[in-house]
Amino acid sequence: MRDVKVGTMTRGVLQCNGRTLDLSRPQVMGILNITPDSFSDGGVFFDAGKALARAREMVKQGAALIDVGGESTRPGAAPVSIDEELSRVVPVIEALSAEIDVPISVDTSKPEVMEAAVAAGAGLINDVRALRREGALAMAARLDVPVCLMHMRGEPGTMQQNAVYDRVVVEVLDFLAGRVAACESAGIPRERLLVDPGFGFGKTLAHNLQILKSLDRFLTLGLPLVVGLSRKSMVGAILDAPLDGRLHGSVALATLAAWQGAAIVRAHDVRATVDAMRCCQAVMAAAEH
Repeated sequence: MRDVKVGTMTRGVLQCNGRTLDLSRPQVMGILNITPDSFSDGGVFFDAGKALARAREMVKQGAALIDVGGESTRPGAAPVSIDEELSRVVPVIEALSAEIDVPISVDTSKPEVMEAAVAAGAGLINDVRALRREGALAMAARLDVPVCLMHMRGEPGTMQQNAVYDRVVVEVLDFLAGRVAACESAGIPRERLLVDPGFGFGKTLAHNLQILKSLDRFLTLGLPLVVGLSRKSMVGAILDAPLDGRLHGSVALATLAAWQGAAIVRAHDVRATVDAMRCCQAVMAAAEH
């Protein structure tokens, strides 16, 4: 990766509840949605057995961590109860924690789910609301695991109805800087923080393209950068392609993100994305003569 200070992590290694994540090179986060309605794979891995098999497969394909989510955050998604989300993610995290060596992250905004997931073995909190729900900051501070703070305008059900910005890159950067400050004030040290500009979350195609073109500006925050571009509507809009035709576009955008300094890319198609990250890293690490 480029010579950019990443928090105060020792040698680019993130400590995740007893497991480590090497961020000295771009890594792939495998997406595991335990939901009936996620935009790409809703219902596919809703069965716990299928979810576990999928996680094993992604690790074998090179995923450096697995992101488990029990509530869809696609545009227009309906919220689920705490009990329902717990029943979806906790058994899977417990089973995965006993089987795989890579860190497990939990994609949630609910403090109660964060607590139960970490107790079950999760080592990273991935919050699309950047710890803005009541009690989330205090809970994350107490759990002592890394947290990814994502930008989202509004809520999943309505976020695309108010996608208006004057200067989208500046506004998203300012938001993330503010959430980092809030975390530090709550007792969460910088070395436990990651940031995500939130592609597709309350943003138009033009906004998403502007953010990706200027992605290296987010490195000024001095924190590991996470991006989620896999199979998203921006890929479909660029290519005029349905979900099953977005593989090549998703890998291309992931590579562009990694080239600009992204530390982690979320992916459904793990093997192809891992191959792309390895090629990207080889070029970035090439010695100059």
